[in-house]
Amino acid sequence: MDAVRIIAAGRRGLAEATTVQDVIVEAWQAQALAEAIGSHLAIFGPHEVRSRAQSLGDAGGRFSGGLLCPASVTGGLRAAQLTEVRDVRAALTSLSRLLREVCEALVGVVLLADEEGAYWTCVEAMDTVDEARDRVAGILEKLEVRDRNPA
Repeated sequence: MDAVRIIAAGRRGLAEATTVQDVIVEAWQAQALAEAIGSHLAIFGPHEVRSRAQSLGDAGGRFSGGLLCPASVTGGLRAAQLTEVRDVRAALTSLSRLLREVCEALVGVVLLADEEGAYWTCVEAMDTVDEARDRVAGILEKLEVRDRNPA
């Protein structure tokens, strides 16, 4: 499945999240998707962005919130459905939007977290999401430079 379609499903899932646990699950899903897209682009993406894409894959894989999200609760990883990234720029722009929305949702639920573990999980997720967003922005900048200065 194309990255843009999976990202759209993630945005719908986040919009439907009603509990702290739901938001943590969606943060985990988004981070797994960032990891998958980064890893995919590191192999199949434009040559100019492959090293940055690898760092996105690495950043996406740092969130340990997945330990709190068993597959039976989440229905499995959406990222596992990734088979292609048809439009790199559109996928990265959509991913950046999803990660921003995840971070905003996490800010909202961190205030509602009634246990210390959930609080710190949300804080960790916000840090990881911000790092992934920075990596996506770097890749988009590299693509913009490439497009302005064709070889």
